[in-house]
Amino acid sequence: MVLDLLVIGTAITLGPLHNSAFILLLSSRRGVRQGLAFLLSWLANLIAVIACVVLLTGGQPPARHSVPSTATIAAKLAIGLVLVLYAAHRHRRPPHPHGPPRWTTRIDNASPTTAAGLAWLLQPWAMVGAGAATAVDADLSTLTDWLALTGYCLLATLSLIIMEMYTVWAPTAANARLDALRSRLEQHQEQLIVTLSLLLGLYLMARSIYQLVA
Repeated sequence: MVLDLLVIGTAITLGPLHNSAFILLLSSRRGVRQGLAFLLSWLANLIAVIACVVLLTGGQPPARHSVPSTATIAAKLAIGLVLVLYAAHRHRRPPHPHGPPRWTTRIDNASPTTAAGLAWLLQPWAMVGAGAATAVDADLSTLTDWLALTGYCLLATLSLIIMEMYTVWAPTAANARLDALRSRLEQHQEQLIVTLSLLLGLYLMARSIYQLVA
C-alpha cells in the first residue's frame, strides 16, 4: 500500500493543469490568499476522500481474496485501463492551438471561494480514485498506515505547498520564476499529461493483475 500511495501521490502532485492554474492564482492581485484557498481546498478534497474510505472500511482492510478485496483490485485495474486509454487518446489527437481558459481573464477579481472551487474542478479524480482504492487496505490500528495516508495527502499537495511558501517568503523572485515555470508547463502540457497518465495507468494495471493472480 505504501508504495502504491507514493506512486499515485507523486503523479497527482506533478500534474500540469492544477499547477499552472495555481501559479496564475499566485500572480493575481490577492495571490497569497487565493493560493491558500486553492491549496486548502485541494488538501481537504484528498482528506475527505480518504476519510470516506476509512469510514466504509472501519479502518480494517478486507481479507485477502475476499469479495471486497477483489472488487477493490478490479477497480484499480479499471482505473489503470482508463488512464492508459486516456493517454492514448490525448497522444493521437492532432495538436491544435488553444488560448488560456476564459476564467483566467477574471482571475484578479476571483474570490477565495472561487479559487477553492477551482481546486475541486482541477483535481485529477481518476488518480484520486486510485488513491482511494489503495486506502481500502489501510489498517488504522498501526501507526505506519496512519503515516502512509497522511504522507499521501501531503505528497499529492506538495507542489502547491512549495509554491505557496516560496511566494510568501520571496514574492518578487517567486513571481518571475513561477511565471517561467508556468510557460514551460503550458508548452509541454500534452506530453506531461500523456506521460503521467500512461505511466500511472500501466503501473496500476500491472500491480492489480499481479494481486489478482498471486
